Amino acid sequence: MSNVRKDVHTAGIPVLCVSCEARHRGVCGALNPEQLLTLAKSSSIHRTAEGEVLVGDAQDVERYSNVLGGVVKLTKTLSDGRQQIVGLQFAPDFVGRPFKTESVLTAEAATEVDLCSFPRRVVEKMMADQPDLQRRLLDQTLKELDQARDWMVMLGRKTAAEKVASFLLMIARNIRPSTDPDAHSASFDLPLSRADIADFLGLTIETVSRQMTRLRTEHIIRIENNRHVIIEDFNRLVIRAGD
Repeated sequence: MSNVRKDVHTAGIPVLCVSCEARHRGVCGALNPEQLLTLAKSSSIHRTAEGEVLVGDAQDVERYSNVLGGVVKLTKTLSDGRQQIVGLQFAPDFVGRPFKTESVLTAEAATEVDLCSFPRRVVEKMMADQPDLQRRLLDQTLKELDQARDWMVMLGRKTAAEKVASFLLMIARNIRPSTDPDAHSASFDLPLSRADIADFLGLTIETVSRQMTRLRTEHIIRIENNRHVIIEDFNRLVIRAGD
């Protein structure tokens, strides 16, 4: 968002913020045009390659980001070096935890990711001046808490078939949030490898592949080029997920 100018057609809103999902559905929706302009002057939009670490576990947090596109993978590292995927973030999620000077998770680009990043001090000053911004961030935190609880139920109680179906539904609903809820189909590229999916679901790679094959032979999904998934029957996938 560098070199930002005002546009008479956008009532003072920075041009690059006009169609941004984070302004319409994310935390920036709490800011007025003057505050957006202030934030935009210290912000930068950039693309990160798949596999790039955005912030590491125990690393000092200097910047926060809005996800504009792509998928961010959150992992927790144990003392012996083992890692566990604990969550995924999609547009327009906010990457970072305000008032934390040190990250407690590793945020990594699971796909190519477009980000709008801004200094931590700027955001925290705005939070002190703008209660609505605090409310937006609290809403996202509570949403992530609800998702974590749902995921605990899924990991502890669902069958392998239900886990894989639940994973596919989560990706479809987040990558394509504008999809008509009554639509019977959707398509997307898997943001994780089979190994990462297995890690996320607490399954083996062979079990994930077997369940994907089962969904394909039952004509619930199609898979092209080993990564592109077409959901052919949303309702049947929802039933398979146990939702």
